[in-house]
Amino acid sequence: MLDKLKDFSSHFFVTGEPMIYGADVAILLTLAGIIFVLTYLKKWKWLWREWLTTVDHKKIGIMYMLSSLLMLFRGGVDALLMRMQLAFPQWHFLDSNHYNEIFTTHGTIMILFMAMPLMFAFFNIVVPLQIGARDVAYPFLNAVSFWLFFFGAMLFNLSFVIGGSPDAGWLSYPPLSGMQFSPGPGQDFYIWGIQISGIGSLASGINFIMTILKMRAPGMKLMHMPLFTWSVLASCIIIIFAFPVLTVTLALLFIDRFFDGHLFTMTGGGNPMMYINLIWMWGHPEVYIVVLPAFGIFSEIVATFSQKKIFGYKSMVFSMMIISVLSYFTWVHHFFTMGAGANVNVFFAITTMAIGIPTGVKVFNWLFTMFRGRIQMTQPMLWTIAFIPCFVVGGATGVMLSAAPADYQYHNSYFLVAHFHQVLIGGVVFGFFAGLYYWWPKMFGFKLNDRLGKWAFWTWNIGFYVCFMPQYALGFMGMTRRIYTYDFDMGWGPLNVISTVGAFFMGIGFIFQAWQILHGIKYGERDVTGDPWNGRTLEWSIPSPPPHYNFAVIPTVTGQDAWWTIKEERKKKKAKETAAFSPIHMPKNSGIPFIMSIFWFIAGFGLTFHWVWVAIFGLTGVGACLLARSFQYNSDYYIPVDEIQHTEDSVGRVG
Repeated sequence: MLDKLKDFSSHFFVTGEPMIYGADVAILLTLAGIIFVLTYLKKWKWLWREWLTTVDHKKIGIMYMLSSLLMLFRGGVDALLMRMQLAFPQWHFLDSNHYNEIFTTHGTIMILFMAMPLMFAFFNIVVPLQIGARDVAYPFLNAVSFWLFFFGAMLFNLSFVIGGSPDAGWLSYPPLSGMQFSPGPGQDFYIWGIQISGIGSLASGINFIMTILKMRAPGMKLMHMPLFTWSVLASCIIIIFAFPVLTVTLALLFIDRFFDGHLFTMTGGGNPMMYINLIWMWGHPEVYIVVLPAFGIFSEIVATFSQKKIFGYKSMVFSMMIISVLSYFTWVHHFFTMGAGANVNVFFAITTMAIGIPTGVKVFNWLFTMFRGRIQMTQPMLWTIAFIPCFVVGGATGVMLSAAPADYQYHNSYFLVAHFHQVLIGGVVFGFFAGLYYWWPKMFGFKLNDRLGKWAFWTWNIGFYVCFMPQYALGFMGMTRRIYTYDFDMGWGPLNVISTVGAFFMGIGFIFQAWQILHGIKYGERDVTGDPWNGRTLEWSIPSPPPHYNFAVIPTVTGQDAWWTIKEERKKKKAKETAAFSPIHMPKNSGIPFIMSIFWFIAGFGLTFHWVWVAIFGLTGVGACLLARSFQYNSDYYIPVDEIQHTEDSVGRVG
């Protein structure tokens, strides 16, 4: 019995790596610390009542944000480990298998468990406030979406210490991801971690489309919406068409692995290129899913800190919607080398190049907005200005890759690695950082320290160029990605050392940001106006942080830049209009989304280890939760006028 237990443990837990043991200890100590603090401060009820069962979109947004920052740390550590391994020729800091696991988890985490939830954080925190709504269209579904994402991410990350991490790349191409070459549970962790969180992402896409289309304040026509809200709408349209493809693709891959389906393996009549086509039908639109909201963030910031109306509003809207359509006609440029034929390659080369046109339109609009504007060099504006040259270089190298003949040379080289990091860090990460600094006072009621912010800004930006510019040269020199070491005579050593130094600079930038947040909690300048940036959109019309009902009285919108217009009208009238309060209808908290997502986690864990009885138990729990929800009739309430009046008196209104 004891021998069987030992044998099971040696296969169940990841062993043999000192770093893994260190991680085990760190995880246990962190968990013990959290449990101790919550118990000592008697915060378990508070945790359940205020956070685990909340359906408040603002709190859900904050939980998305905290989760994504945690994942940024995990993915960033992976990146540093990879760069350390590649810094010197023939260095064996990591073995080949461990390196494969790290680049797989780094890519997966950064795209799906860092960029996506940070994007949903902004959706939740900003969109209802910008359109003058008190909540999202489906608050209960919104909570379900978050907890599905969270437990999907936890399931994926669990592979680090249990069972073993996936190692077939972040897109998990078969046959490498098939049972023959990846017999362990790592690939199943990948499938079910992404599958569970992906269902949550799809639900969020539906939720925010309905929120934007059905819950806008009176008078807010579509062409009156803030550009960030437009960018969310464009992104969600891509989500609802792209994520079902991912869901089906992963389900088919699981059929291959669990039922020996041979859908994607040559032995048995399958075709691995079918998988590659399917995964990129989701994969390339995914880039635009995360970058479009960043375009919306930049648009808000440029207008606010140039103290001007955005230049070319309609062209910005049309360019974002054009991108959302064109994003579906670019996927084949990821594998021009597959031998699809000249006509197919030409079509996708042209569509890939064409998507640069609406993207370029926005860059010119931001520049023209800044032209003759009274620019304020705040932290959000710094990140916005840094984004423009970075993204222009990323776009130009993207056009180089879209030329099919040239792609034969660049394919799978470090040139490609440098390009997509230039686009995703320069476009998405810089954009989301700008958004964090911009909306931080609205979320938490205080500003972040400017001096620490500038240290973070410069270390991030200098580190970025030092890290990725050498990689373009390495790509031209023939260094391919997904290799864990190389010979001395290749001549790649010096540039790899420089690139690694740059990566550590970015890590220092992240430390400055963490320090900035901790410093701000204790010493941050409090915002008592609700409008610290002299904003133009409705979220700045309410106190910071907003009351849980958002707007005591739903505003009436008469044009673009709704809050700016209201402020101008108030200046002319020289008096603030007051409106009578009425009871506000709000949803009640519910523990079902949290509990149901735990059952999804159990089901995913069972399917990962092919323990059918565990999976059945988990899925039965999911069904029971859905049944319980269908009989939950008392799911909302009204906030009385007295309570609204008391809250408004205590927080104050912007005059």
